[in-house]
Amino acid sequence: MAMVCLSDFEAYAKKYLPKIAWDFFAAGADECSTRDENILAYKRIRFRPRMLRDVSMMDIRTKLLGTEISFPVGIAPTGFHQLAWPDGEKSTARAAEAMNTCYIASTYSTCTLEEISTAAPGGLRWFQLYIHRNRAVSQQLVQRAEALGFQGLVLTADLPYTGKRRDDVRNGFRLPPHMKLKNLEGAFEVCKMSLLDPSVTWNDIYWLRSLTHLPIIIKGILTKEDAELAVRHGVQGIIVSNHGGRQLDGGPATIDALVEVAEAVQGRVEVYLDGGIRKGSDVLKALALGAKCVFIGRPALWGLAYKGEEGLQEVLRILQDEFRLSMALAG
Repeated sequence: MAMVCLSDFEAYAKKYLPKIAWDFFAAGADECSTRDENILAYKRIRFRPRMLRDVSMMDIRTKLLGTEISFPVGIAPTGFHQLAWPDGEKSTARAAEAMNTCYIASTYSTCTLEEISTAAPGGLRWFQLYIHRNRAVSQQLVQRAEALGFQGLVLTADLPYTGKRRDDVRNGFRLPPHMKLKNLEGAFEVCKMSLLDPSVTWNDIYWLRSLTHLPIIIKGILTKEDAELAVRHGVQGIIVSNHGGRQLDGGPATIDALVEVAEAVQGRVEVYLDGGIRKGSDVLKALALGAKCVFIGRPALWGLAYKGEEGLQEVLRILQDEFRLSMALAG
């Protein structure tokens, strides 16, 4: 079957991944209304296309904190890539490098930070951090990432506790015995992820700042109030995100939240978005409403499930072509 659009990859992944892995990737919190709204919200947004503009030459490149990428779509942090493909995050990093875009590697990777950076030494990589109760573990991860050439630190702010994902509860989800959370090996047993620190506050950004020279990007912002606080606490970027609808069910779609965040920030820091991107025209809508770049989560995993790094490159290429076409047709 020809892979024509991202939903083709979704159908393939659903058919061929083990049910427990598919359910884990697909899961939203509670009734999944926020997860589904992330996608539906794009369908309600309409373009005002302009005609007879010269669109023979188009430049779709952009910069993330000064580093150029080939087009404004990066790969969001998601855990456990080996559930989708044996090479896991190494394949993800290689695909991002080949497509010249940004890959945010998760704390909960099934490959080590060292393996990821060796797989794609020239790639633009950021590291996503969860702050654990054992602060020494988090400190060590941040310093390892910086030493390995990761260029940004992405603090996830929306996970003081893990959201209730019903299918994972029903399935008794755990990583298979041959897979490990490689970055945390030896640190502690993390199968339940109950070691996240729910006492983290805005002041901890100052603590992070004391550990690293890396720019700090905060992920999980959905309101103008928190966007203001993020700017005030000196972050360099904001990712408007609701964790793919996996945390608080009943929150806004990210594309809807983007508008108030971008308005509050007024260009003082870069604003990005994840959640619900399924077409190149979605990317254009997000940019038109104030995002500098978007990040894809589940579609990256579908690409991996299809053909590893080759499949993920194909997903990115389709988005790139659709984005370019949407730009041209919108004038």
